[in-house]
Amino acid sequence: MTPVLHSLLETDLYKFTMWQTMLHRHPQAQAEYRFVCRNTPAFALAELLPEVNEQLDHLCSLSFTEDELAYLGNLRYIKGDFVDFLRIFRFQRRFIRASIAEDGRTLEIVADGPQVHVMAFEIHVLAIVNELYFRRSDRPAALAQGRTRLRDKIAALRAFGAGEPARAHPFEFFDFGVRRRFSGEWQEEVVRTLKDDVPEFFKGTSNVHLARKFDLVAIGTMAHEYLQSYQAFDVRLRDFQKMALENWVQEYRGDLGVALTDVVGMDAFLADFDLYFAKLFDGLRHDSGDPIAWGEKALAHYAKLRIDPHTKRLTFSDGLDLEASFGIYRHFADRTQLGFGIGTNLTNDVGLVPLNIVMKLTQCNGQPVAKLSDSPGKTLCKDETFLAYLRQVFHHSTPEAA
Repeated sequence: MTPVLHSLLETDLYKFTMWQTMLHRHPQAQAEYRFVCRNTPAFALAELLPEVNEQLDHLCSLSFTEDELAYLGNLRYIKGDFVDFLRIFRFQRRFIRASIAEDGRTLEIVADGPQVHVMAFEIHVLAIVNELYFRRSDRPAALAQGRTRLRDKIAALRAFGAGEPARAHPFEFFDFGVRRRFSGEWQEEVVRTLKDDVPEFFKGTSNVHLARKFDLVAIGTMAHEYLQSYQAFDVRLRDFQKMALENWVQEYRGDLGVALTDVVGMDAFLADFDLYFAKLFDGLRHDSGDPIAWGEKALAHYAKLRIDPHTKRLTFSDGLDLEASFGIYRHFADRTQLGFGIGTNLTNDVGLVPLNIVMKLTQCNGQPVAKLSDSPGKTLCKDETFLAYLRQVFHHSTPEAA
């Protein structure tokens, strides 16, 4: 077996930042995460089951090295007791199982157990499935195509830099591509090339291992699972976002100040994002719905609160490529700071159809949790009663298709 993963740092930064918060605030929470493929793969993913199980066995044999722990400990927002926890941490195989669904074609992967022991499986599982899937492709041809497309991206960035008029804020983008990458080696090549060739635009990566290796800024704050978890904690459902944001503020005291807005939709988020939070958080992250409409709502909200938008940052991360990022940048760059997190279109743009795979939190403390995003169809929650209640509480009129 050739391992897919070689380091437990091969994951998104926000897994660590959410993990630390949960360890400190809700260490006894129980959670369930489920793997889903949203598109039709070239072959049944169930064929990968023996290899997936081998890779999960390998993952559960890994531990953090002292050098890796020292790197994490030098991030000013990572606390010493969390590093001590990671020093003794290992993934427990009994908390994750992979199997074949009744249809004989669908790969099922479920992580179920204490949240602080299962929440970090997500990105590793997605990286494993992706790489095993694409190992069956014509890899030399795919890599040749990927290198051609990467050169085209670099040329587009240079042309953009040369032809764009000066604006109030610079164009900056980041690699967000761990979960759906063609392979670990290819992501490393992409990140190294962008760092070397266009450092004026490329400002970091969510991959903590590569951030460490190439001395880049590790990028990330929170994901949907963090806010969704609070739907099942000891707080009124109507107040779950405010409690999640408050706990984040208390944990990080000004660091990691970009809040995710689309767990129950932008309008419901802004209703909770009052002057207190708007001053404490550095900015907002877009991950569903029309990005221009979302950004206009964000800027209108800052204006209503009499906050200078030039002191805030809007980060966009929903299925972006460079051209879409350029368009959003041109619309907003004279009005606020911007950042663009690009995933699949950086690390799996090799001429093959990427897998649209996720591994999402479906239950916490035995209760269903869900997302009512501004892009219908992204939720994994099968509990229609809870979805209806969530819509009612937050006056969310868009029906979600699971």
